[in-house]
Amino acid sequence: PFNEYAQKVCDRLKEAGLRAEADIGADRMNAKIRTAQNFRIPYMLVVGQQEADTDSAAVRFRDGRKETMKLDDFIAYIKEKIASRSIEI
Repeated sequence: PFNEYAQKVCDRLKEAGLRAEADIGADRMNAKIRTAQNFRIPYMLVVGQQEADTDSAAVRFRDGRKETMKLDDFIAYIKEKIASRSIEI
């Protein structure tokens, strides 16, 4: 039901020059998260109604941390990591 918002988030990330892919398949959310973890995806953005209402995303970091961030704040965070060539993801 939130595929449209997920695609919008993906498009915004791509516009910002970031690599992004929206997994809007029929799999359950837990299966999607497990697949992303197996592929060692550094950041997973999980979206639902609350995130769509606040223009944000629930960010799951590779190390297991979880944090809800506004999309603009997440983009700024990632761009800072890229600019500083940080090895910490």
